[in-house]
Amino acid sequence: MAQEFHLTASLPPALGGVHTVLATPAGDISLYRAQPLGTGNGHGGPVLLLIHSVNAAGSAAEVAPLYAHYSQQRPVVAMELPGYGFSDRSDRPYTLRLMTDAVHAVVAHLRAGQGGAPVDVLALSLTSEFAARASVEAPDSISRLALVSPTGFSGKRRRYGPPGSSRGQAWLLRFLSRERWVRGVYRTLTRPGVIRYFLKRTWGSPAIDETMYRYCVLTTREPGARYAPLYFLSAYLFSADINTLYEALTCPVWMSMATRGDFTDYRGRDTVQDRAHWHIHLIPGGALPYFEDLPAFVGLLDPFWQVQGQK
Repeated sequence: MAQEFHLTASLPPALGGVHTVLATPAGDISLYRAQPLGTGNGHGGPVLLLIHSVNAAGSAAEVAPLYAHYSQQRPVVAMELPGYGFSDRSDRPYTLRLMTDAVHAVVAHLRAGQGGAPVDVLALSLTSEFAARASVEAPDSISRLALVSPTGFSGKRRRYGPPGSSRGQAWLLRFLSRERWVRGVYRTLTRPGVIRYFLKRTWGSPAIDETMYRYCVLTTREPGARYAPLYFLSAYLFSADINTLYEALTCPVWMSMATRGDFTDYRGRDTVQDRAHWHIHLIPGGALPYFEDLPAFVGLLDPFWQVQGQK
């Protein structure tokens, strides 16, 4: 059974609340917890699990506004995926299976704390694919699923590859894994100016969140921070069966589409947009619009958490 314990480290915490690590078969997983004052376990509604995106500088800092907002209403947990934040950053393959199993482990742990009831999940960008896979593999575990700027909908090509397959490029992983290249590529991608550049592309604007930017710089300096991004850059964390997964979801799904920046192509939504349990919204802003206008974002999302979900 997974065990949770407290930790100490030099990196400052990304979020407030109680910070622990959950020991799982996918490695140690960092968890931040918060809930309304005066509530205990099992009170205030089902747990909401927040999952940050995957990139060269990912961490729970990416969900900070949502964590602060929803912890005033209900229990909230923000996890950090393998290879990121305070989670296990060891030198190992970072695969779809590893990431999905980490989500499974955290969801199972949270369900055990609320009598086995399913949890609500919100995932960002590429982690929408991990959350969707977890929901399809364990359909009774996730009650409602919110996807913010999800990947897997861009371009004209639809992906119905073999179950569990990735878009990984073995030659690219071999190339990037050479010591001089891995250090050079990662060092370049995580220079402060380069991190700022990519955040501007994510926002579609120079008005990025400076607190998140500073944390991105810090977390990329931690030991082992370079390993998971190698698999991201080599496409091993992108699902070759993503359209099969999205179309197989049975729980209510909420999805937001950005209007600015690099993540504005959602042509592939035509495979799910007419399904009654999918709720799709075009939200002005970049890929993380809740940093720009939190009231407007949660004004669209809040009603979704009242939709009848899994029991």
